[in-house]
Amino acid sequence: MDIDQIKTFLSVAANGSFLEAASRLYVTQSTVSTRIQRLEAYMGVSLFVRNRSGATLTLPGRRFLRHAKTLLITLEQARHDIGLPSRYRASITLGARIALWETLLPEWIGIIRSQVADVSIRSEIGFEEDLMRGVIEGSMDIGMMYTPQHNPGLKVEHLFDETLVLLTSNPEKTWPNDDYIYVDWGPGFYAQHSNAYPNLERPPQVVNIGWLAVQLVTGNGGSCFLPIRIAAPLIKERKLFQVPDSPQFKLPAYMVSPLDSDSIILRQILDNLRSLAAIERQKNYC
Repeated sequence: MDIDQIKTFLSVAANGSFLEAASRLYVTQSTVSTRIQRLEAYMGVSLFVRNRSGATLTLPGRRFLRHAKTLLITLEQARHDIGLPSRYRASITLGARIALWETLLPEWIGIIRSQVADVSIRSEIGFEEDLMRGVIEGSMDIGMMYTPQHNPGLKVEHLFDETLVLLTSNPEKTWPNDDYIYVDWGPGFYAQHSNAYPNLERPPQVVNIGWLAVQLVTGNGGSCFLPIRIAAPLIKERKLFQVPDSPQFKLPAYMVSPLDSDSIILRQILDNLRSLAAIERQKNYC
């Protein structure tokens, strides 16, 4: 058994497909099959049921899943710790959506670093799929996102709710108009948006991150929904204006971490993040 076999097993389990796992791992499908076959030979059991629709875990496979995550986390932690300077006692990898990194997480990381200066922190940006896969496969300790998927062995915690407000570069222009940019904040936002604007035609511009919408609106003019946390300084500087009488939507932010981790450092970081989230819930950006 080696680390590549464990990573491949977790990728197939997460994606339900040898082909998709091969794509995620940047190897051929035959390489994935060979790794799983060798792992099954080592374990002496079948770990997956293969069929045309993909691959599903057998009962032994489900039992091995928790151990595989623990093994990978232990190996990854060992690799990071061995390479750390002696002044650091551990390393933590934290990933999040780019909108959460805007103004919020840099401040949080600064506070955490002041509290646990002897812990090395790796920060990453990603979408939900990348973040979930990282936590599942053990290459990431904490993922922060808007639309997590529930997975065995992972703990999903609600942190706080973003408030999305409609902003425009031209407060004199009637809304809706052809300058509107739809930001894909996830299925929850889509449902609220559709209920509020059932007759709205498909917007001429669609983006997948709020940062890009800000660049387009401030550069070319237009309107979009943004978290009030991000919008507040833009409104204060009169770069953007809130559309009068427009609805506000809730966008929950979540934290995902391993359910059964025995890392004291990870538990400490998670507790710090929970405390910071509690403070965030009390803030008023209006």
